[in-house]
Amino acid sequence: MSNYDLIVIGGGSGGVATANRASSYGAKVALIEKGRMGGTCVNVGCVPKKIMWSAASLHEAFTEAKNYGFEAQINGLDWAKLKDQRDNYIQRLNAGYERGLDGNKVEVIKGEAVFESKNTIVVGEKRFESSHILIATGGYPMVPDTTGAQLGITSDGFFELKKQPKKVAVIGAGYIAVEFSGLLNALGSDVSLFLRRNEFLRHFDHSIRARLTEEMDKDGVRIVKNTAIKELISQNGTLSLKSTSDEIHTDFEEVIWAVGRTPNTHTLNLKSTGVRTTKSGHVTVNKYQETNISGIYAVGDITGHHELTPVAIAAGRRLADRLFDGQEDRHLVYENIPTVIFSHPPIGTVGLTEEEAIEKFGITNVRVYESQFKPMHYAFNPEGARCLMKLIVAGPEEQVIGCHGIGMGMDEMMQGFAVAVRMGATKKDFDETVAIHPTAAEEMVTMKTSRAAENNN
Repeated sequence: MSNYDLIVIGGGSGGVATANRASSYGAKVALIEKGRMGGTCVNVGCVPKKIMWSAASLHEAFTEAKNYGFEAQINGLDWAKLKDQRDNYIQRLNAGYERGLDGNKVEVIKGEAVFESKNTIVVGEKRFESSHILIATGGYPMVPDTTGAQLGITSDGFFELKKQPKKVAVIGAGYIAVEFSGLLNALGSDVSLFLRRNEFLRHFDHSIRARLTEEMDKDGVRIVKNTAIKELISQNGTLSLKSTSDEIHTDFEEVIWAVGRTPNTHTLNLKSTGVRTTKSGHVTVNKYQETNISGIYAVGDITGHHELTPVAIAAGRRLADRLFDGQEDRHLVYENIPTVIFSHPPIGTVGLTEEEAIEKFGITNVRVYESQFKPMHYAFNPEGARCLMKLIVAGPEEQVIGCHGIGMGMDEMMQGFAVAVRMGATKKDFDETVAIHPTAAEEMVTMKTSRAAENNN
């Protein structure tokens, strides 16, 4: 039996970051991974998705170029070439992860990890032991218990498509559903987005949701609200959807399920350890990423909290700092975590929504600054996507507790504003900052008029 200071189960972003950081402190570390290194994000998540989003954005830029006087002509997208280049890029990233682990002297063990006890992991016929074991196995796309559901694909299947679907149905209301709908539409596919309720991105600020709905509708995405799917049907080489109200939607080349993700815990034999999980299978942890069993930890999507790659990385590195560098109170604070949705146009957000601010501080203690405008990029295009920026402030000092935006460039500009919000900046701090002109970002520091908060729940 081999003994280690730390065993990491899962070679995704959180697991790799933890292993590398722990090893840098001199810990003897093993990382167990049954698939490609890099996990969901690198292989079938944010990285290939961003490449597809970039391709869609280029298509939009070619179209916009005509308004500037360019004799631009698009001869179509070579989907196969794009896929090939994307896959090659990901393979290089896989190799980079492997080299990084090797350089940090992390032992990589290929295979499926199964707990034998709280200190012992079995991979095949080999046993590995440690007083510190990290679960970082992530999750996988959920497929609903719907008749004919196997006829559709998930986000994993999307990245295997060898050709662009001409007509596609996307079912879901979260990040993936919105992003896939936007990029496929921008690339020229006929897209229908099906929502069980009447809105998508329900945990985001209502102003942002409304703005994106307007833009997607204007761009030609068909948003079908309050529609639950009870059956997928294959007919004459195409797919049809039957709703619970027996309405039929026909002639789709592909149906993409984007209805959530399931944690990868079912093969770990957690019962042998006593580790507590939720009904959904997520591992329960405290602020130190500790489970209820001493010496077993969890980071990333497996915990069900802020399922974002940078969050998993940050939590894992802090865990390693605490365990192997003596930083006794080191942990991730799960507040004011910025995020971006690569929709068309993109969304950036950090802090509380207007609804959350009211709940926390009271409606009389919250005010809202808001600006809507057309960025200069669309100076010659009356149909160009309008930006919306929103600051939510609280108390007499008007501390900025929420910063939200949608529009061109928002995916890049929000990072800096996230620093300001995390540092406790006030509206006066924003006002005292000299604007960069002419940019869209300057609107964040030039908004002058405010309104009372409104509860839109």
